[in-house]
Amino acid sequence: MNNISASANEARTLIMEAMGRLVAEGVFPAEPMPAFNIEIPADRSHGDFAANVAMVSAKALHMAPRKIAESIMDALDLTESRFDKVEIAGPGFMNFYLSQKWYSDVIADIKAEGSAYGSSDIGKGERVLVEFVSANPTGPMHVGNARGGAIGDSLAAVLQAAGYETEREFYINDAGNQIEKFGKSLSLRYMQLCSEKGQMVYKNAADTEAVCRQIYGDNGNTADFPMPEDVYLGQDIIAHAKNYYDENGNALEQLEEEDRKKALVAFALPKNIQGLKDDLAQYRIHYNTWFPESTLHNDGSVTQIIQQLKDSGYTYEKEGALWFKAEELGADKDFVILRSNGIPTYVVPDIAYHYNKLVTRKFDRAIDILGADHHGYVPRLKAALTALGVDASKLTVVLMQMVAVMRDGQPVKQSKRSGKALTLVTLLEDIPADAARFFFNLREANSHFEFDLDLAVEKSSSNPVYYVQYAHARICSLIRNLVESGISVPDCSAVNLDVLSTPAERELIRQLALLPAEIETAAKQLDPSKLTKYTIDLASQFHKFYDACKVRDAETSELRDARMILCDAARQVLANALAILKVDAPEKM
Repeated sequence: MNNISASANEARTLIMEAMGRLVAEGVFPAEPMPAFNIEIPADRSHGDFAANVAMVSAKALHMAPRKIAESIMDALDLTESRFDKVEIAGPGFMNFYLSQKWYSDVIADIKAEGSAYGSSDIGKGERVLVEFVSANPTGPMHVGNARGGAIGDSLAAVLQAAGYETEREFYINDAGNQIEKFGKSLSLRYMQLCSEKGQMVYKNAADTEAVCRQIYGDNGNTADFPMPEDVYLGQDIIAHAKNYYDENGNALEQLEEEDRKKALVAFALPKNIQGLKDDLAQYRIHYNTWFPESTLHNDGSVTQIIQQLKDSGYTYEKEGALWFKAEELGADKDFVILRSNGIPTYVVPDIAYHYNKLVTRKFDRAIDILGADHHGYVPRLKAALTALGVDASKLTVVLMQMVAVMRDGQPVKQSKRSGKALTLVTLLEDIPADAARFFFNLREANSHFEFDLDLAVEKSSSNPVYYVQYAHARICSLIRNLVESGISVPDCSAVNLDVLSTPAERELIRQLALLPAEIETAAKQLDPSKLTKYTIDLASQFHKFYDACKVRDAETSELRDARMILCDAARQVLANALAILKVDAPEKM
């Protein structure tokens, strides 16, 4: 249950009912009531909730704000409400103070709901497709993909917790220019192995790395085997070519170039895609669907979309190419959808893909996690969807800034442990998945972020993920030690929770009560970083409580039992929040 929202709504209702009574009694004129805010004050001495109703109503009621507030307060009926008092501050702010029963009810709700605590139904089952990472399958995933993976996967989990029917999807770019480049690169490397020098080295080298080093040097481009600019020079391409040669020899040497490229792509691409799946699984990411771009070409969707855009009246021909009138629909400029040679541009399959999401598969909403360099691409895509009769507001794009990985205060280009270029896999060789997922969600997606590798492995309170996990482990240790001494966590219904009334106890309970609201806010704003920040605040609040309040040696057994239940509730809430982020909640550290 969202006790924070429920309490704010109740305060609003109490005010409106009081004002209704005042109008009926003739104290207030029968005027339309202006909108007013119910907020949580930054300073707790100003109450748990504050209302500005008196200030915003002064003009309509022709009355001083403080007089309005005094009248409303006199007419308030707090009987059976969550509040035990209301005070007036300053020019007329109305400060509401929660009752002790409210604090006890929060703990009871957490204990009753367990692992489900924090979830809500604001999504009402709306079907949402979250597409993220969608890395080029012609090579390994880079650190930017690591950030996108953590953000996208956690966002999907947040939406699920908020009541949306959410699916995760990876869009495989297995068609177009990058696959042509992939095939060309593979073919060149394969033919180099088939050459006289390549054969000589191949027969004498001990392993793949030796072949690569002796034939291609450190950068994959030597005088003996020069490579053109429009190819991939990565070691993975060389390894694929050698692996194919290991299995099939020079069977492709005499084929036409196009046939050789197709054969090598058919051999290498599935291995790359499986590699992506394996790497992402190591990162705790599992997709509902891996959607190949080639599907859209093979089933005629790309051709159909071009025809639909023509039929929409938003296209024109210029210099032999077919252009889309994007400017008329709010984009920055028109763009080509069909080149003069009859080949669709890269954006057409993307249009077909999003049409497939929203029309063919009937998702209520599509969310893409894309790099910030797609800033101009988004309005063009939305313009095309609008021309196709699709409600473009159903597509939301979260633009993600790049991340700078740092070590010793300097940018990092390669893994310290493996010595290889820093990819998702090599990053996870240097730091735990917990740290990677937590750190990449420390900031909003649209903010630049420096990932400190040294801090991510540091076992101190300066490391935010360690700090949060330590709080969970500390609670588990406390409860375990009490159980070992014969003191178990009692049944919540048998304990008087109203004895939890100190400031430290109340502040911790308030923080526990915030989880449902934080999940709802994170879902509405598409910002899972709110949960990482929440767990840090909760860990901090628990440590403050633990330093201020004795548990084992509490003044009475009644207070000890109540504090044990409070500690166990804090453990549950930390575990629930970390589970959404797919970060472990350890019992020992």
